[in-house]
Amino acid sequence: MADERVADPGPLGLAAFAMTTFALSSWNANIWKGAGLMPALALAFFYGGSAQLLAGMWEFVRKNTFAALAFTSYGAFWLAFYAIVKFGLPGSGTDSVAIFLLGWAIFTFYMTIAALKVNNAVLAVFVLLTITFIFLTIGNWGAGHTTLVHIGGWTGIATAAAAWYASAAGVINSTHGKVVLPIGPRG
Repeated sequence: MADERVADPGPLGLAAFAMTTFALSSWNANIWKGAGLMPALALAFFYGGSAQLLAGMWEFVRKNTFAALAFTSYGAFWLAFYAIVKFGLPGSGTDSVAIFLLGWAIFTFYMTIAALKVNNAVLAVFVLLTITFIFLTIGNWGAGHTTLVHIGGWTGIATAAAAWYASAAGVINSTHGKVVLPIGPRG
């Protein structure tokens, strides 16, 4: 049984991840010309980074290892992404972003294996995120491959939609005291 000293931080962590992923993925997919990277960077620092990091800490209190690791790690991902874009060091190679993304693809892949025991909604987020990181890693390798980055953007939008669904299910089901949005329990 989850430790009830704190409310379930899962919906917050998922919402922060979803909105930040949506903003960056929209930019990667090149949907809104001229919208730029600024909204994604602001979200990366304040919502995707900070709120997820807090959600991860609260999951540690609840003794939920999977969610604690996921939220804390992806919160750190967003803060690191912000730092890379905002404070990029001169002299970094053309593969710097690809190597950064490759590490996250590996992490996300093994978290996907763990998500097999969580629920279908969270599993969908991790499967889609793994695919997104693979496309973005390859798309950023070498001189860059715009088409693959755009595909990664579109799969990132699908990832955001899945995360929003999982977040909505968490808060709506909890608030209503019954299953309104099914998440498909696993394990």
